[in-house]
Amino acid sequence: MTLFTRDDDLLGGFALRPLDPAADAALLHGWVTHPKASFWMMQDADLAAVEQEYRRIHEHPHHEAFIGLHEGRPAFLAERYDPAHVDLVGLYEPQEGDLGMHFLCAPTETPLHGFTLAVITTVMEFCFSDPDVRRVVVEPDVRNAAVHALNAAVGFEVVEKIAKPEKDAYLSVCTRERFEAVRAAGAAEGSAAVPRPRTPHGVTR
Repeated sequence: MTLFTRDDDLLGGFALRPLDPAADAALLHGWVTHPKASFWMMQDADLAAVEQEYRRIHEHPHHEAFIGLHEGRPAFLAERYDPAHVDLVGLYEPQEGDLGMHFLCAPTETPLHGFTLAVITTVMEFCFSDPDVRRVVVEPDVRNAAVHALNAAVGFEVVEKIAKPEKDAYLSVCTRERFEAVRAAGAAEGSAAVPRPRTPHGVTR
């Protein structure tokens, strides 16, 4: 069941569907244990552990996971969560309308220029398709320079450095207005208005 679709001017059709912990476990295992997914922090997970983790998310009242499709084929993973209950509890002051987000692009031997930017744009549009969402909140590892550049490219601003149990992170937020302004500037002025980081394997964790 497709939940959301977006047509990218350069790279074609993107979509998201609900993740099935059992049916998608083998696919996810190959993605999250790939060397380029080190910031996902599941490098040593076996197949059973991956299925267990995504079953936990599937059953959680404040956390959801989705398989992202590019031209109909699985190409990325996305998660959204309520940061007042997941990941950021006690680490920041949540506001009404906040939504947390993670994403991971599948490993590939033939990366497409601009693909990761198209993915994060798709995920952001999916998040803001809920009219109650006012801000998207992320907490990427401070060492993940590629994703910091991607986040900035779609409108995120760093609020502060925070210490999580598993990492030091840059708490960053993007308001609906900021995201729409950046998208409008890019549409009006072309690619020069929005930097396109060369990051075929972006992750926000």
